[in-house]
Amino acid sequence: MQRKTRSILEELDTFRSPKDRENLIESRANHVIQGAINLINFIRENYDATQSEELERRLLNSIRAQDSSKFSRGVKRIKNEN
Repeated sequence: MQRKTRSILEELDTFRSPKDRENLIESRANHVIQGAINLINFIRENYDATQSEELERRLLNSIRAQDSSKFSRGVKRIKNEN
């Protein structure tokens, strides 16, 4: 008879109730949103209006498309301009 071993994370996952998952999702979303707000404020403080608008647009498009390279290309382009 072969015994199946499970990781600690798998064990903990079985103990989570749906309510805990909802709280986890809410907490993670709040952290991501707050981080994005902080990043946008930082961009606005450190770039001129045109560049900051471009980077904000690229940030939102990167999130929407789930492709971080779109934002990275914008940062590289601004680096090359300077």
